[in-house]
Amino acid sequence: MQLIKYPAREQWAELLKRPSLDVASLYDQVKITLDEVREQGDTALRNFTLKFDKVDVKVPEVTKEEIAEGVKTVSVELKQAIEMARRNIWKFHSEQQREYTEIQTSPGVYCWQKAVPIEKVGLYVPGGSAPLFSTVLMLGIPAQIAECKEVILCTPPGMDGKIHPAVLYAAQVAGIHRIFKAGGAQAIAAMAYGTESIPKVYKIFGPGNQYVTAAKQLVSLTDTAIDMPAGPSEVEIIADETASAVYVASDLLSQAEHGADSQAMLVTTSENLMDEVLRQIEIQIEKLPRKETARKALENSKIILVKSLDEAIAITNEYAPEHLIISTRSYMVVAEHIVNAGSVFLGNMSPESAGDYASGTNHTLPTHGFAKAYSGVNLDSYLKKITFQQLTPDGLTNLSNAIILMAENEGLQAHANAVKVRIEKPEL
Repeated sequence: MQLIKYPAREQWAELLKRPSLDVASLYDQVKITLDEVREQGDTALRNFTLKFDKVDVKVPEVTKEEIAEGVKTVSVELKQAIEMARRNIWKFHSEQQREYTEIQTSPGVYCWQKAVPIEKVGLYVPGGSAPLFSTVLMLGIPAQIAECKEVILCTPPGMDGKIHPAVLYAAQVAGIHRIFKAGGAQAIAAMAYGTESIPKVYKIFGPGNQYVTAAKQLVSLTDTAIDMPAGPSEVEIIADETASAVYVASDLLSQAEHGADSQAMLVTTSENLMDEVLRQIEIQIEKLPRKETARKALENSKIILVKSLDEAIAITNEYAPEHLIISTRSYMVVAEHIVNAGSVFLGNMSPESAGDYASGTNHTLPTHGFAKAYSGVNLDSYLKKITFQQLTPDGLTNLSNAIILMAENEGLQAHANAVKVRIEKPEL
């Protein structure tokens, strides 16, 4: 990890750069993939799957028989763990439901709002070196609570042409309707445009690599909505002298093992802690099966020593991390000043792993600094709000002068006339 001691504020922008490439630089390459899938449908999808996943998938959709066969191989212990996570995720997200009441904004003018589920949603779950069945739960359960009519899942197949059994089981308990063997930018294209096998959806959810992120951004311009531009995962830890070096090192490594393009950051007021964390990283990393991946991620990761927690907070709000762990004596006080973060973990006993799997909060979060403007996936992500209004004759009369005057001053005479004809010549 790179060590930076007491950086001046003018150095922050350079220090806080992510290791990932500029997604915009991938647009031309990704657009070729999108265009081919839009024009050739399943044929292009099959060709890309063969090229990138090294497997020939003739029929993209996972059959009921494949699901049943896969689910049988999932251990009882893992099923129980998934069920615990499902219950907590369901509980947390179901509490986000709310009732909307009718409001009389002025006499005779009634306005209200209704939450309506997005009818067709597509969920993308990366494959690669780890079966992210937890992401299936995080994306599928809120869609189930929202009562979306059609929920599909795209995820790349393994070398055997199958989807990992735990992914199939998670999809089953999360209420996902159809599952397809498709990954990468080509899967995003299939859900955005539709193919012979994969239906077009109205909104696409899920994390992915830089190509997936670029594809999501491109299709969102003209074809379908997306949850957020989620790219490589990241964590930041704010720590003082009360933090455990063992815990901090374990949290940094848990993020680093995601992928070589992940980033782990420690911002601390304690030089002693910094040295001990480095020592603990070397001890713990040797025990990890994915230690080579973690080491590559740590090359782009940093430990920043600062003079005060106020400075740590300011750096954090500038960095806007996807995950933020606050391991300080007064962590609740520090948390009050955090305005840019995807999900925050408070105290020494709140590892980021809890939110990744089973605490109940959603782990699909804004990365790459997008936490300055985006929220993580939540129940509202699967809903759209429709507004309604009803005016009585007296209500329209009460507003008429204001509407007419405003419309005429904007040069929109027909708008004004729509009110005038009702006031001057009421027909009902």
